[in-house]
Amino acid sequence: MSVVNQIKAPVAHEMDLFEKKFRLSMKSDVALLDKITHYIVKRKGKQMRPMFVFLSAKLFGDITESTHNAAALIELLHTATLVHDDVVDDAYQRRGFFSLNALWKNKIAVLVGDYLLSRGLLLSVEKKEFRLLEIVSQAVREMSEGELLQIEKTRKLNIDEGIYFDIIRQKTATLIAACCAAGVSSAKQSEEWIEKARLFGEKVGIAFQIKDDLFDYGGGGDIGKPTGIDIKEKKTTLPLIYALNKAEKKLRKHIIYLVKNKNEDTKSVQEVVNFVKESGGIEYATQRMHQYVDDAKAILSTFPQNEASAALEQLVDYTVNRKK
Repeated sequence: MSVVNQIKAPVAHEMDLFEKKFRLSMKSDVALLDKITHYIVKRKGKQMRPMFVFLSAKLFGDITESTHNAAALIELLHTATLVHDDVVDDAYQRRGFFSLNALWKNKIAVLVGDYLLSRGLLLSVEKKEFRLLEIVSQAVREMSEGELLQIEKTRKLNIDEGIYFDIIRQKTATLIAACCAAGVSSAKQSEEWIEKARLFGEKVGIAFQIKDDLFDYGGGGDIGKPTGIDIKEKKTTLPLIYALNKAEKKLRKHIIYLVKNKNEDTKSVQEVVNFVKESGGIEYATQRMHQYVDDAKAILSTFPQNEASAALEQLVDYTVNRKK
């Protein structure tokens, strides 16, 4: 049994049921749209987000219809943002599959994203899930703000750590935070528990993003060769920020020049990777990642202790020990 299936075990039945419900939530009478949504369902990943929703709800007992609504709402709005992201980034692949814009062009991809967004909004209105709608809409707002903040700041490449954490909290962590908050809300728990769950998810999400940063440098021992993709895309990651802040002025200027102007040159990318490694950027980012993991586990320990909390703890460990 794979690690993910092991973690999923307490909610495996509900997750299977959710797949069918999710497919129905995207149904349309327009044949082209139906063909595209079928393609979306077929290429889904590990379904980490619904897993966070279901396990968070399971902390407090049985999974309800409301939990299924929460998971579907999150997946619909998240899928919409991914479809739009691929258009914005001119990306032709996602998880080894062609993106929608690669197969059906930008115009159709944007319209499909809009359709999924509307399905999520209608689902929550039809089921009168207004608290869930609030939680998820706030997450989508923050994700958009995080993306725009990153675009604004990375042009100058002078991001400090505070801004970096603002960006990843909004861009990445806010969605996992919404999953956990929505799960607990669907179990009809108090605002205090919902906020605690949101904070737990936020800590996990930040650790998850730092792990992604480390992949770029082959960081984390057995990950293998550095990919340098973030450097090629001029993204400022935590290992790079730490290394630049430690470097003396002349070297700092040189590295920034390489990232800005030589990011397509393999030799220059390798020079940046070596600079980050030699400056202790990998160790520093790894240490910060584990700090967030410890914070997340400390919050989790205040929740009811059962098979769902044990699975969530495993899920936290998985986010930082995964190989891709």
